[in-house]
Amino acid sequence: MRLRAAVTAALTVLTATVVVTVASPPQRAEALDNGLTLTPPMGFNDWNAFGCDVSEKLIKDTADLFVAGGLKAAGYEYVNIDDCWMTHERDPNTGRLVPDPVKFPDGIDGTAEYVHARGLKLGIYEDAGTATCAGYPGSLGHEAVDAQTFADWGVDYLKYDNCNNAGSTTTEEYIARYSAMRDALASTGRPIVYSICEWGVNAPWTWAPEVGNLWRTTGDISDNWGSLKSIINQNKPLHPYAGPGAFNDPDMLEVGNGGMTDVEYRTHFALWAMMAAPLLIGTDLRRATPATMAILTNTELIAVDQDKLGKQARPIADAGGLTVFAKPLAGGDVAVALYNETDAPASIRTDAHSAGLPKAAGYLVRDLWQHSTAETAGTIAATVPAHGTAVYRVSVAGRDWRRHPPLTQLSATLPDAPVIAGQVLVEPGRPVTVRTAFVDDGRQPVRDAAATLTAPDGWSVAVKSSPVAPILPTGHTLKTRWKVTPPPGAAPGTYQLTAGAVYGWGTGKWGITSTIVPLLVAAPPPTGTTYLSDLAWLSASNAWGPVEKDMSNGETAPRDGHTITINGATYPKGLGTNAPSELDYYLGGTCTGLRADVGIDDEKDNSPANATFQIYTGSTLKADSGPMTSADPAKPLTADLTGAQTLRLVVTDNGTPDSDHADWAGIRITCS
Repeated sequence: MRLRAAVTAALTVLTATVVVTVASPPQRAEALDNGLTLTPPMGFNDWNAFGCDVSEKLIKDTADLFVAGGLKAAGYEYVNIDDCWMTHERDPNTGRLVPDPVKFPDGIDGTAEYVHARGLKLGIYEDAGTATCAGYPGSLGHEAVDAQTFADWGVDYLKYDNCNNAGSTTTEEYIARYSAMRDALASTGRPIVYSICEWGVNAPWTWAPEVGNLWRTTGDISDNWGSLKSIINQNKPLHPYAGPGAFNDPDMLEVGNGGMTDVEYRTHFALWAMMAAPLLIGTDLRRATPATMAILTNTELIAVDQDKLGKQARPIADAGGLTVFAKPLAGGDVAVALYNETDAPASIRTDAHSAGLPKAAGYLVRDLWQHSTAETAGTIAATVPAHGTAVYRVSVAGRDWRRHPPLTQLSATLPDAPVIAGQVLVEPGRPVTVRTAFVDDGRQPVRDAAATLTAPDGWSVAVKSSPVAPILPTGHTLKTRWKVTPPPGAAPGTYQLTAGAVYGWGTGKWGITSTIVPLLVAAPPPTGTTYLSDLAWLSASNAWGPVEKDMSNGETAPRDGHTITINGATYPKGLGTNAPSELDYYLGGTCTGLRADVGIDDEKDNSPANATFQIYTGSTLKADSGPMTSADPAKPLTADLTGAQTLRLVVTDNGTPDSDHADWAGIRITCS
């Protein structure tokens, strides 16, 4: 949970045209025969949003919001209490755990009664060690009394963590510790979902199906894109091991906590549904925005997650940061997700037959975000925004396929402009070329197709090739070239281009589609030598908490680091990160050099941290520290920035993602 052990090697994600095949699929263990979680559990857990600030009132408020906010109706069932719910000592007479009387004045049994009265179920937390991750009494050696206590209280779900585990290292030791609680729960006679939280340390997918109902496959998730992307890649190849009663658990949802964009949160939710993952809300529902609730209550995606086949989606194409997932569904439909982990919009294409549907004259494609249906001759395609995911439910078309519009795709690219975190970088007064492409992937042609491009007020747009096509047959593309010029005085900030297409189909029917191109106008750094911690970055991703300015990474909260210290040497200025991390800055061709001391911060002096620091201008590697550990002194890095438009600082974890608190100490640039 809070202990981030090295869990899996990083996977290389790379295009939507290379089919991934699995030779000799691994044998899936038999699922725990307790009749529970035939589909992935859905509910709430307080840790991601509240940490140790848990209380009876929070749990009761959440239960009420499940009912009033439509979450219960959407399928959410469990309201789960995480760590810090108990006192620091067991009852001296009975040996039982004692709920904190201030946090839970009605006790856990009273809280359970309240939750049950609303048609919901209550979950609780313990640890397969001598103490929980927050230092409260653990269940190791107390499995029987704790399991019976939970049953007596009316608990329906147990999350069982892995901190303070008495030095367990081998798979056999892990199986023994977690099996002890399995057997204790079974002996109570109460149906209690058993969630194993061992962080993927000992490949639980190979043994946990016979021990628990679900098992964590990764370290803790954080509310940032770097963490989400890493966890997706770790969980992605584990599809052979999931099934009814036994599911891979890539950790709780961060949707709504504020550290990612809505596009990234939609990817989070869509891929958890595709991967048959538990859907455990981890945000404060009392403050959830309409956008957050729209994601969490998307019943069409929930239906994919809860499909009774219980299959986890498998990648059928995976290259260049673009992945196509396919998930068979009961009744013969297939869910297809087009996932773009790159920093630029991308066109991703596959076809119905590759996704696992039988050959047919045509198919229906249901967009599970837009809740609309189109017909296709077989192609499934979309222009997917950076960090975004398009997701569809695909079926063989019936006789009434003509009543649906043809599937079309519209893309807009700026081939000569750099892209930073999904935004195209443009300069005031300098024209850029924009190319739009409108494709008909349906079985029927479209007519009178017309492309449009709209820019912000004060920007000029000139069309350079034909924007119209009287007839656009199946599989054909209307390509149009444009010139867009920002005004010379355009202020730094974010802007957008809107590409559109209007077209006719069928008899007298019209369709319209559009796509947004995010733009960024950035200001160059000031002249002279400037610390990067005094400048705003264009984008930042970090594996654990936020990137910190002028302090070490610390933990997950902002500004919770310490003085940057590398092997005893302290620095008042710099950037504190946790690998893997990336930061982007705009230079505008005005800078000449960079200097920094890099190394592992002493706040993780006893950890097996191992990281490599790299400096890029555009796609060119300018400096590389080589692997560094917590035993190494700071290493000076310099880089020539002459003529560079952008700067990227990268820290890799060298395949050992364990407390890699990596400092860019005293990092500064010189510009003219």
